[in-house]
Amino acid sequence: MLKAYLEAGRIVRPHGVRGEVVLEPWADSPAFLLRFKRFFFDEGKRDAGLLSAREHKGRLLLRLQGVDTVEQAETLRGKVLYIAREDAQLPEGRYFLQDLVGLEARDVRTGQVYGVVEEVLPGVANDVYRIRGANGEEYLFPAVEEMIARTALEEGIIELLPIPGIFDDQGVDA
Repeated sequence: MLKAYLEAGRIVRPHGVRGEVVLEPWADSPAFLLRFKRFFFDEGKRDAGLLSAREHKGRLLLRLQGVDTVEQAETLRGKVLYIAREDAQLPEGRYFLQDLVGLEARDVRTGQVYGVVEEVLPGVANDVYRIRGANGEEYLFPAVEEMIARTALEEGIIELLPIPGIFDDQGVDA
């Protein structure tokens, strides 16, 4: 089941003396998060009261309601902000990384289950899926379009077209 609220990033520190906070975005770019008019605390349970947002050095500077001093901003250090899934629009074929974690990875040709996607590691050329097999073995799978046949979030599966050698051994040393 897809979560109604998604992690947007972590508040890393105050900025200035008037209560602004610096958000480390957990998105492809800070510009993606600038589209949102609402952020939430506590996995979506409490509105953060967004007053303004702007990009600054690859991060976001946020003004939140009721946060007017550096001391108030300091109390938010380390807190995770969330966005509402209903506020997000992704192009077809694009997914939130959080939705990929937990998918069962299987071979589209044979139906063989390789394991579960445990993590999506960002890469320079492409992301890499860390897949944990039933016996604890770990596989690193390149997330390239040519090797992913279908992603079915509703079904909880990702169907792969692996090249020889990726799943033939006992995984990689952790």
